[in-house]
Amino acid sequence: MRVLTLNPGSSSMKVSLVDSGTAVAEDLTGPAVVGRAVRRWSEVDAVAVRFVHGGSQKAPARVDDTLLATLERLTSLAPNHQPLSLEVTREVRRLLPDVPVVACFDTAFHARMPEASARYPLPRAWTAQNRLRRYGFHGLSCQYALRRTGELLGRAPEELQLVCAHVGAGVSVTAIRDGHGVDTSMGFTPLEGAMMATRSGSVDPGLLLHVLQTAPMSPADMADALFHRSGLAGMTGTDGDLRRVLAAAARGDHDASVALDVYRHRLGREIGAAATSLSRLDAVVFTGGVAEHQPSVITSVVDGLAVLGLRAGDDPHTDADRIVTAADSAVPALIVRPREDLELARGAEEALARVSVR
Repeated sequence: MRVLTLNPGSSSMKVSLVDSGTAVAEDLTGPAVVGRAVRRWSEVDAVAVRFVHGGSQKAPARVDDTLLATLERLTSLAPNHQPLSLEVTREVRRLLPDVPVVACFDTAFHARMPEASARYPLPRAWTAQNRLRRYGFHGLSCQYALRRTGELLGRAPEELQLVCAHVGAGVSVTAIRDGHGVDTSMGFTPLEGAMMATRSGSVDPGLLLHVLQTAPMSPADMADALFHRSGLAGMTGTDGDLRRVLAAAARGDHDASVALDVYRHRLGREIGAAATSLSRLDAVVFTGGVAEHQPSVITSVVDGLAVLGLRAGDDPHTDADRIVTAADSAVPALIVRPREDLELARGAEEALARVSVR
């Protein structure tokens, strides 16, 4: 099956053509990228679109008007991602009306989280409908990282217990057991958890209440500050691009140095917390754009995880998926390049196979 995969991220738009499970062409981001991709690869069997938030959806699903309306209602929970996924899906349906479009959801990987991980300690009246809960994100990235780690370690993926850190513009950490997420740092929205490029990550809610009570700020202003003007961007006065922050720190910029310390510390803290949701730790795997392009940041985080038995080794900084811990490290840490396109294609095939069986 030839599947055109469309992956709208918080800072990029990735397009790939996957043929029988193998990526045969890739076109990264740019203006009018969807139209260019459709003109270039119009002879496809399906189109798969990544959706960060799927709500209660537990598996990839073929898109119809009803599903689109449901996904649109989730926009406020993922404002950096959901609008673009909706726009892309509508454009593809217009340009390729006879080709099935499948939505694949980051949240689906976490749908079987135990209640202890999924529930918030809030009044029962708020949580009775099970909508105000922890959903988790970066599920497609975790799925691929799990499969690839199994290949690299010679282990069946469903037998592995590992911590997966997706480190890109967005950052999340997930504990994986039995082939799915059992705990994760992101929750009701992609704002919870580790510090990110422009997102704050977790902040004491009492602090936010204090700001709302003492500053002339609306809920929309607060959302903009937490999603777009915090994290590395907020602490350094940059756009949050890690490369710029690293360069500023190298020039002796104190704010940039402190921001990097906070970034590493909070990522390491989330990894340690996720490990406690496992009965053993087989590996820690890092994926995402930062893991792929700034491996020295990853090895510096690994150096801070000695309590988990990790010890960073000499990393050749190649483009290959690889182990980055020393041979005598009690637990291996790996860098795996993100390949959500392969999971999108797999999800499209599974969804259409279910439809054909019916």
